[in-house]
Amino acid sequence: MQAELGLTPEMWGWVVGVFAISYAIFEIPSGIIGDRYGPRAVLMGVVFWWSAFTTLTGLVSKYSWLLVTRFLFGAGEAGAYPVTSVSVSRWFPMTERARAQGIVWMAARIGGALSPLLVVWIQHTWGWRMSFYVFGILGVIWGLVWYAWYRDYPAEKKGVSKEEIEEIGAPRRGERHSLPWGKVARSVNLWSLMFMYFAYCYAAFWFFSWLPTYLVKGRGFSEAGMLLSAFPFLLGAIANGVGGFASDNMVKKKGLRWGRRYMAMAGLGSAAVFTVLAVMTGNKYLALIFLSISFAGQDFFLPTAWAVCLDIGRKYAGAVTGTMNMAGQFGSFLGSVAFGYIVKMTGSYEAGLVPLAVFLGISALLWLWIDASEQLVPEAEAAVGQPA
Repeated sequence: MQAELGLTPEMWGWVVGVFAISYAIFEIPSGIIGDRYGPRAVLMGVVFWWSAFTTLTGLVSKYSWLLVTRFLFGAGEAGAYPVTSVSVSRWFPMTERARAQGIVWMAARIGGALSPLLVVWIQHTWGWRMSFYVFGILGVIWGLVWYAWYRDYPAEKKGVSKEEIEEIGAPRRGERHSLPWGKVARSVNLWSLMFMYFAYCYAAFWFFSWLPTYLVKGRGFSEAGMLLSAFPFLLGAIANGVGGFASDNMVKKKGLRWGRRYMAMAGLGSAAVFTVLAVMTGNKYLALIFLSISFAGQDFFLPTAWAVCLDIGRKYAGAVTGTMNMAGQFGSFLGSVAFGYIVKMTGSYEAGLVPLAVFLGISALLWLWIDASEQLVPEAEAAVGQPA
């Protein structure tokens, strides 16, 4: 794509960055819509939108149209993870939410690991445009299956017992889902969560936007060697699953505040260290291994971050996860664009990795100000005005 459309490193930075900025802008509205209308219809709509603009990406012939398409793509996809979190909050008890988030993210990483295998084959056989058409069709199929199978509340799904509903503590249809923004905007907890995720996403989005380019142009891998870019996502998939279960288990031992905090700081701290090691090594294979371990550390932390949104947000899960992810995607935008300009100014792909390590360290330290046991809106206060 970069060769056919004549995209320079800084231009490619804007291609991936404009997606991130629109993703950020529409995070909170998407989360609020998910809280209000439920994951069944909203997630189907998100994936249909995603499928349409995935397909349109394969049709672009100009840089300007690619930017427009990617912006609209991000606007539609923004609701994916906040609305998924609404589903988790309604279908899982508190002591199982981190592992549920871990499984969701593990599945996402497995998809990321398998995608290069499928994409490279499609591109070599039919060209890069066909890969976008194939994924667009797959998205439509998923949306139809999801809407037919899923229900917004456990009580609406056949086969779910009354005992299971009581254990989950699921909300009822018709409960109020309007987050009191004036109150929560003064929360140190929420602002710390937002800045933490901003710093994390500055580093994490690099793996999605720049890793293949870095491996080929920065480390001298062949295009066939790009298949190795699946390795970080395979490790990340494992780390997500392990991190989710570890977080829930640590909560049982240490409580919400320190249980979540320990797991997050361990993952982000190790990610910072291995990013530094990747910069320092001259061996391309060691660099890939170190970056893969860094990504695994980030993914080990990820279920904890999203579980904390449910811990402090409760029935406002969509709005809170949307708020955190909005801040994160501004970090994604800044990181993806900045990396392109750093490469242009220095002529080095390694120089752009240094800020990644710094931001990961900052993200780890910010967990000292995040308390998963502190609800943004206490349950008793949130219940005021609920229908009897």
